[in-house]
Amino acid sequence: MFKALGERLQATFKKLRGKGKLTEQDVTEALREVRMALLEADVNLKVVRDFVAAVKERAVGQAVFESLTPGQHVIKIVHEELIKLLGGSTSRINLSPNPPSVLMLVGLQGSGKTTQAGKLARLLRKNGRHPLLVACDVYRPAAIDQLETLGRQLDIPVFSMRESKNPVEIARAAKESAMRQGRDLVIIDTAGRLHIDERLMQELQDICEAVHPHEILLVVDAMTGQDAVTVAEAFDKAISIDGIVMTKLDGDARGGAALSAKAVTGKPIKYIGVGERLDALEVFHPDRMASRILGMADVLSLIERAEEALDVKRAAELEQKLRSQTFTLEDFLTQLQEIRNMGPLDQLLGRVPGFAQAKQLQNMQIDERELKRVEAVIFSMTKRERQRPEMIDGSRRKRIALGSGTSVQDVNRLLKQFEQTRKMMKTFADMGKRGGKKAKFPLV
Repeated sequence: MFKALGERLQATFKKLRGKGKLTEQDVTEALREVRMALLEADVNLKVVRDFVAAVKERAVGQAVFESLTPGQHVIKIVHEELIKLLGGSTSRINLSPNPPSVLMLVGLQGSGKTTQAGKLARLLRKNGRHPLLVACDVYRPAAIDQLETLGRQLDIPVFSMRESKNPVEIARAAKESAMRQGRDLVIIDTAGRLHIDERLMQELQDICEAVHPHEILLVVDAMTGQDAVTVAEAFDKAISIDGIVMTKLDGDARGGAALSAKAVTGKPIKYIGVGERLDALEVFHPDRMASRILGMADVLSLIERAEEALDVKRAAELEQKLRSQTFTLEDFLTQLQEIRNMGPLDQLLGRVPGFAQAKQLQNMQIDERELKRVEAVIFSMTKRERQRPEMIDGSRRKRIALGSGTSVQDVNRLLKQFEQTRKMMKTFADMGKRGGKKAKFPLV
C-alpha cells in the first residue's frame, strides 16, 4: 500500500533531516521531488499542483518551531497537507435515529460490491447493529448465491426474491421485512455494469426513490488508478454519493486514486479494503494513512486490530500461567493463532514504528505457512506431550514428525523455540517480582 510513493518521499525527506538550515532552494528541490513522486503515483495533475503550492507557501518564510529542525518542519507541513488531501478527518457513515437505516452500495461490475457488502455488515454488527443483506443484483450470474454464501459464513440474514427481476421491488420488500424482523440496518447490494450507462443510473435512481437510502457508498477498485476517480465523479453526478469504499488498496503500490478522490470529487473515502479476508475492511483515517505514507507507522490501527483479535480473559489466564511457569505448548499455539487472527504478519509489522521504513521488511516475504507447520506439529502430539514437552524423546519426535508430515528437524526447531520463549517469560516474571510491580507480558 503506497509502497512506491512512500519510499520516494521518505528518501527525499531523509536528505533534509541532516541540514541545520534550509534555503528556499533546498525547499524547492525537495518539493520538485515530491511533485514527481506524486505524479508517478498516478495522482491527479491539478491535485499535485495545488498540494505542492500549499506546502511551499507554508514552508518558505514561516517561523520554525524551536523544538524542530528546518527539515523536520518541512516534513511536518507535508504530513499536515497530506492529511488534508486525504480528507482531513475520519468520515463516519450516516445512520438514521429511526431504524432501519438503509445503506446502498453502488459501483461498476467487478469492483467488489458484493464482498464489501458482507464485510461492511460484519464490521457494523461489531458496533452493535443488526444488519440485513439485500440481493438486488438480478443480472450477474450467481450474484445472489455469492451474497447468500457470505451471509451463511457471517451468520447474517440475506433477503432475496429469486422470482423477481425488479430490483426496486426487492429493495422495497427488503426494507419492510427488516422492520418486521427488528433489523436496524439494511445493506443493499446493487447491480453493476462494465461501464457507466443510462440504464444503470436510472435503476439506481429508482431504488433511491423507493427506499430513500441514508447512505450511498460507491465501491471502487484502487488498482484502476485515475479511472476510479472518474467513475466516482460520474456516479456522484447521477445519484449524489455520500462516500467511497476503496477496495484492493493493499495491492496498489502507487495509491493515486486514494490521494486524488477527495480533492477531485469532494466525497470522502469512508472505508478501505486491505485484503481478501472478511475482516479486511477498515474505517479510513486520513491522519493514520498520511503517517504510514511518510514512514511514521500506524500504531493506533495496530492496537485496534489487537483489541479485536485478542481475548482479554484468555490473555489474563496466560499471564497467570507464565507467572506460575505452567506455560504449555497448547498455550504457545494459542498465542500464535491469535497473532495470525490479527491479519497478515507483513501488514502488521508495517504498522510498527521502526519496521515501517525498515529495508529488511520491504524485501521480506513472511511465509505464514510456517504457522500452519507449527500447528501440525503440535496437533500431532498427545495432550500429555503438549503439557510436558520435556518428555518428548527421540522416538516420540520421529512419531510426531511422521504424523504432522514434517521432519524431525522441524519438531526440534519448534521445541527449541518454545523453550526459549518459556525462559524469556520466566525472566520477565523474575523482573516483575524484584521490581515489586506486575510484569506485563508481550505476545509470543
